[in-house]
Amino acid sequence: MTIRLSPEERLDDLLTHELKIVQSSEVFSFSLDAVLLARFCQVPARGKIMDLCSGNGVIPLLLSTRSKAQIESVEIQERLWDMAKRSVDYNGLQSQINVRHGDLNHIDLSMENGCYDLVTVNPPYLPVPNGDQNVNAHIAAARHEIHCTLEDVIRVSSRLVKPGGRVAMVHRPARLADIMLLMRKYRLEPKRIRFVHPRKAEEANMLLIEALRDGKPEIRLLPPLIVYEDNNEYCEELLQVYYGQTAELQTEKESGKGEQGA
Repeated sequence: MTIRLSPEERLDDLLTHELKIVQSSEVFSFSLDAVLLARFCQVPARGKIMDLCSGNGVIPLLLSTRSKAQIESVEIQERLWDMAKRSVDYNGLQSQINVRHGDLNHIDLSMENGCYDLVTVNPPYLPVPNGDQNVNAHIAAARHEIHCTLEDVIRVSSRLVKPGGRVAMVHRPARLADIMLLMRKYRLEPKRIRFVHPRKAEEANMLLIEALRDGKPEIRLLPPLIVYEDNNEYCEELLQVYYGQTAELQTEKESGKGEQGA
């Protein structure tokens, strides 16, 4: 199948299930955090999934390898939305993935309140800095809370997910207190947390968290994920999910602790 690419775009392997994704040197490309979120969240076998702040669509593409659920996504930047749509079309996933262009704060989702089994979000991590920013506008919007705040994404996620449904997010550990306070404010009870460390002797630089809508208070801290081994190669668990050998990161069920209910 042919695909329309602009001169600075490329068609990259997604390293799993023979999927490909449109990327560009001029906009923010997907990174490890998106892959980890797509492999951390507990997905329904069927039903409906929503991905917010979707970027070039990497999370919906990866989720399609784990579930037959209908997947919706929302991206505010028109260029990234167009890239995501072309990736979905190229991979022949139009019947499963629908990519929407719009602001998550204003897009018409009124008919879909409380109907999603899972909401995923890889939001901008940083508050908007003061002063002029000499930086690519696409990259600035991906990194900073220009179009939406942390509270915006948690509020909208809570509105979209059904009671007993899940909301999964990747963020920075420094925002953990804010995340947990806002989740509880909007009736999302944190259930699973996993910290990601670059190396054994280094502090965590990523946080994976999953909450249950209207769940009971109880949090399970999963074993930390250490990205690099002593030889500076990816750890075995990461290699398996990154290259498609397994569909998800280690869960509490694998460690003999069982899954939590509501």
